[in-house]
Amino acid sequence: MSSDHHHGGPLIDCDVHLPTPTVDQLGPYLSEHWREYIATAGFKGSMAVTSTHPPGARSSGHERLDGGFAEAMRNVRRHCLGESESARAVVSAHYGVETMGPPDFSTALSRAVNDWMLTACRDTDERLLASINVPPQYPDLAAEEIDRLAGDDRVVQVFVPARTSKPYGNRIYYPLLAAAERNGLPLGIHFGGMSWNPPTGVGWPSYYIEEYVGMAHVMQAQLSSLVFEGAFQRFPRLRVTVLEGGWTWLPSLMWRLDKEWKGIRREVPWVEEPPSTYLRRHVKLSIQPIDAPPDGPEVMTTIDQIGSDDVLMYASDFPHEHLSDPLALLDRLAPETASKVAYGNAAACYGVPSAPEPQESVR
Repeated sequence: MSSDHHHGGPLIDCDVHLPTPTVDQLGPYLSEHWREYIATAGFKGSMAVTSTHPPGARSSGHERLDGGFAEAMRNVRRHCLGESESARAVVSAHYGVETMGPPDFSTALSRAVNDWMLTACRDTDERLLASINVPPQYPDLAAEEIDRLAGDDRVVQVFVPARTSKPYGNRIYYPLLAAAERNGLPLGIHFGGMSWNPPTGVGWPSYYIEEYVGMAHVMQAQLSSLVFEGAFQRFPRLRVTVLEGGWTWLPSLMWRLDKEWKGIRREVPWVEEPPSTYLRRHVKLSIQPIDAPPDGPEVMTTIDQIGSDDVLMYASDFPHEHLSDPLALLDRLAPETASKVAYGNAAACYGVPSAPEPQESVR
């Protein structure tokens, strides 16, 4: 995949997945105590990736990370960065620390995965930026991990899974939200998670496809919680990104939130502006997957209904495969809007320098 579309501008790919590190790869970043603990317990590593993206599912794209770590990183560079010096890719390595009961163990694994990932970024390509793992079930410990790494220039985002025991607007998460805000890091709510709760509001589905499609409902619930529980009032500089959860549902969600807020706002008097205003101000969404016909008028109508050019960010979602081409969507947008979606919105969100002036197309 080229890192320059036909407008000639570079890309910031805000959702790229690294191969899940093995226990052996994490060993150098764990203390002797935790290496012994893992060996004694027979811990073989997280099941987070295979649980969220079963190997047999076409959307999972596991084979694109096969062939060893070095080959996987070459694929990341080739598909997500190309030759553009201005290109950037925000990488993550979900390790499922949200499933781990012992708080010290989940924290130790978070630290190890993050240190491993930062080393991988440094050794692979200076254009790779990191989205760090934290244990959201322990917000105080998550805040400590954010504070530990926030000074590293490669750290641009806090990774948390969409599925949780309580939605992120709940006040139990205030230490986590406060740490993200004071360190200037967006909270990246990403597809998946292993919270032990059903992935739907009406219980456990029978098939993976139900869970996969239903993740959009989980994302909507998270945004509703952040607005109505007052997170954006309490943390006015908090930024949130919604990653791999779709986005064409946003206009209808904003319409419904605004409508109900007008009718029953006395329950949440701290929400002083229409919910859609908070979402446009504080939230950005990755454009992959595109849950609409990519070449029909519907997707353009949806973009117009969002009501802002500042909300969407380019993403390939590498290595996951979808039946939509995010570059083709960029090519349909007006040049100024395409530039924002391709680079400008993510640059503002992640604190990346402005892109140089567009050059002659290389696509």
